[in-house]
Amino acid sequence: MSEALARRPATLEDVARAAGVSRSTVSRVINNIRNVDPELQQTVRDAVAATGYVPNAAARALVTRRAGAVALVVSSSAGQEEIFTDPFFGRVVGGVIGALRPLGVHPVLMLADDPAAREQVLSYLRQGNADGAMLVSTRADDPLPGRLLEAGLPTVLFGRPAEPLPGRLSWVDLRNVDGGRLAAEHLRARGCRRIVTVAGPAAISAGADRLAGFRAVLGDVPVAEGDFGRASGVRAMERLLDEHPDLDGVFAANDLMARGAVAVLTERGRRVPEDVAVIGFDDSSAATVGLPTLTTVRQPVEQMAAEMTRILLERIDDPLAGPGSVLFEPELVVRESA
Repeated sequence: MSEALARRPATLEDVARAAGVSRSTVSRVINNIRNVDPELQQTVRDAVAATGYVPNAAARALVTRRAGAVALVVSSSAGQEEIFTDPFFGRVVGGVIGALRPLGVHPVLMLADDPAAREQVLSYLRQGNADGAMLVSTRADDPLPGRLLEAGLPTVLFGRPAEPLPGRLSWVDLRNVDGGRLAAEHLRARGCRRIVTVAGPAAISAGADRLAGFRAVLGDVPVAEGDFGRASGVRAMERLLDEHPDLDGVFAANDLMARGAVAVLTERGRRVPEDVAVIGFDDSSAATVGLPTLTTVRQPVEQMAAEMTRILLERIDDPLAGPGSVLFEPELVVRESA
């Protein structure tokens, strides 16, 4: 780098000279316009690093009419502590960050746990502080998806909405019915005959679908509903044991509830899996932290979050694009508990 360049901030022209490309090519790469050859993009990024060029965010926003950021909104009635300790949400964040980082787009994490917080999210997005939203909602009656659509904001949902919504709402989800079937078939193949389930909330599509798939194989098995939290798994398992003391197989609709179920079974003197086989769902860190390790149905959350991100960026690039939905396949992961 020349002494003169070292004394002043680097410019687009400096980057273009260092990369051996035109100023317009540098501008397209810096502004994340996706029609530049990947090798050329890397050359420009190397030149940016070598020259120390710092893009002017305000000027870039004027050129692109974009904020260069997207909102990741978690809409849940759970408290902040419960949200941030749930491995599911951490996996979603990891998948989103991994997809955005190479593109220079920044995620903004927002919580919408009450009406006032939802209004703050809508106001933030309407003011153009983010170019679109990815919504992770665990509320069956959540008004936020509809409000985002009404506002004309590019939106992608993690999980199929419980009720069909008008407009162009895109989403990613797992084939949860198939996941419930996998769990039922595995318990039956192990020889379990007195099987119960700790279901997720019936009003949420993931909870309803996992239960429907389980029942499609085993029929009308005893059910206690939880809320996907570990404590609800404890309460549900206590109830099921009291009502069906001879049970020998349990399917819990996520790993946290499965952990709660295992704790109750152990406390009551039931060995897992010798006396009672237990299967969870998600293949989260909760499945492998503690003994026995959980047999579980894997949900590829990180890949799903990355796909949610890709769809949102596509909608931002092309506002007239139709809605898209992508379904991922579940996989049974066999460990010690069943």
